[in-house]
Amino acid sequence: MTTVLPAPAPRTAPPSAARIAVRRVGLELKLFFRERQQVVFSFAYPVIMLVIFAAVLGGDERPGDVPFTQYFLAGIAATGIMLTSFQALGTAIATERENGQLERLQVLGTPPVAYFAGKAGQVLVTTAAQLALLLPLARYGYDVPMPADLDHWLTFAWVAVLGALAGTVLGVAVSALPGSAASVTTGISAFAIVLQFFSGVFFGFTELPSWMQQAAAIFPLKWLTQGMRSAFLPEEAAAFEVAGGWEHGRTALVLAAWVIIGAVVCVRTFRWRRSEG
Repeated sequence: MTTVLPAPAPRTAPPSAARIAVRRVGLELKLFFRERQQVVFSFAYPVIMLVIFAAVLGGDERPGDVPFTQYFLAGIAATGIMLTSFQALGTAIATERENGQLERLQVLGTPPVAYFAGKAGQVLVTTAAQLALLLPLARYGYDVPMPADLDHWLTFAWVAVLGALAGTVLGVAVSALPGSAASVTTGISAFAIVLQFFSGVFFGFTELPSWMQQAAAIFPLKWLTQGMRSAFLPEEAAAFEVAGGWEHGRTALVLAAWVIIGAVVCVRTFRWRRSEG
């Protein structure tokens, strides 16, 4: 008599990269909020800087009779986006690589694109939370006008999203710099501070030397800051920009170009494991 063997159970298909990415967003948010020092710095830095500079220079004006606090809000909002994307991500990934977390993800078969998407989702959520904390303080604590209408809010939104995505891919890219996580963190932090001064965050951009303006124009923060000014400042203030206008087209082009450049660099340089030596 022939024995009939039961049919083998069908194999469960592995989850898609998109499904893994969605799950990674939630996990990345949990990991982010577990790092208390990083959370406090990311959320408190823009707020503290706004309080300090408003107390010291709140009575000053920038070109076009724009109150200093209104001008500064655009710059510190842009800086906050850079902190939660470029700086926080670059240091976090370098640390994850050094302590072996990335290697474990590789062993589990995590697609790199799902890992990147998880980080991008985490950055977008934390950026929104950070701005939700900063803007009400500026509005109700210092009477800073918010974007005047829907068009200005939409400008604020696309500038923030493009800036956050550019910071995300560049943060992933710089995390691959050689050296320990501590040395990578030091380098990223120092570069971020210098870039803030070059990009017109603390001073009027037109007040900076021309060579500093030209150097800043290479990097995304200058365009992110200028885009934020176009959302928060009155239209008359555009005449006092270097180009005599807000340059929305060029701002979008530069930020989008950095997203593409950063993505290409990520694909070519990202590694799960720390390089020997």
